Amino acid sequence: MATETTGAEDVFADIRPYNDNEIAGVIQRIIHDEEFIAAMTKVRFPRLSGWAPWLMRPLVKQALSKKWAGLDSVDKVQAEVAAHMQSMVTRTTSKVTFTGLEQLQRDQAYLFVSNHRDIAMDPAFVNWGLFHNNFGTVRIAIGDNLLKKPYVTDLMKLNKSFIVKRSATAPRAMMAAFTHLSAYINDSLRSGNNIWIAQKEGRAKDGFDKTDPAIIKMFYMHGKKQKVPFAEYVKQLKIVPVAISYEFDPGDVSKAKELYATEQHGKYEKSEFEDIVSITEGITGKKGHVHIAFGQPLQDDYDDADSVAAAIDDSIYRHYYLHPANLLAAKVPEADNVSLADRQAFEEHMNNVPEELRERVLAMYAQPVFNRANLSD
Repeated sequence: MATETTGAEDVFADIRPYNDNEIAGVIQRIIHDEEFIAAMTKVRFPRLSGWAPWLMRPLVKQALSKKWAGLDSVDKVQAEVAAHMQSMVTRTTSKVTFTGLEQLQRDQAYLFVSNHRDIAMDPAFVNWGLFHNNFGTVRIAIGDNLLKKPYVTDLMKLNKSFIVKRSATAPRAMMAAFTHLSAYINDSLRSGNNIWIAQKEGRAKDGFDKTDPAIIKMFYMHGKKQKVPFAEYVKQLKIVPVAISYEFDPGDVSKAKELYATEQHGKYEKSEFEDIVSITEGITGKKGHVHIAFGQPLQDDYDDADSVAAAIDDSIYRHYYLHPANLLAAKVPEADNVSLADRQAFEEHMNNVPEELRERVLAMYAQPVFNRANLSD
């Protein structure tokens, strides 16, 4: 896959992922980041890190230096990530399945717009399907609200993430940031690089997947600047809706707690490192069967952002894989055909949900069933 130029022409340096010639230097910077090494030591040796950090941290640094010594390109980093992904899939899923990839061409770049249930794992599972079917992996949109530490920014940009500047609040600054982002997405697609972005800012905490038309308007900012008609530009983007479905959402209780707190107190205040905790929860938590459904690229003549958002929603609702957990939560007639083993698995999962949150968690799992039922044929 092509990469942007560096130097004077590198107009996207502030948001783009790292290029091949930057990888080795960034890895050295991460390895010598004492805060990162301390965090890794705590993860790898939770007991010894508190007892003798002076002994363990040099060993962790040495091990990482050896393990990452040969990583000097984006492709090699992606292969390393794939190895870790395989381990995660083995430990936390019963199976991972894909549909719809036969509709896509390997020599074409696409703008994948998916529902958003998990911060890290949504794009990771999309990449997993693409990687194992010989498609180019995606450049991942990630909000700057998640990049609280320099080493976190480095790690994300090593893994082909680009930055969405959500921290800008002044109207002029926001407009500039999103115009810049729109141009970057266009540049990536034109240079043959796939893009992944969530259908809206923030995860769907109530199970209701809904595309924000503001995302579509951002896509078009560059096209509008170039005076390309809206319908034509949307076709050029080759937007592919993606429906990601987890049998069990590792973050369902955390999401329900947030909804509960908002209902009880009118607002919810995130703790400083809550997003990092959510990422860890999503990676390590049990997921059961995970299915990723790739829809057809949007090629109709759309009049506006609302119609594009509606088309993405329609595709996601139609292709969302309904697990036994969804059918049981929705209490629809199809639930009568769910096997005893699947019933027991769902009951066991729900038994771990605090009683005051069960109604909200059940609603999360039921919502995709209702979204499908409400579609017009």
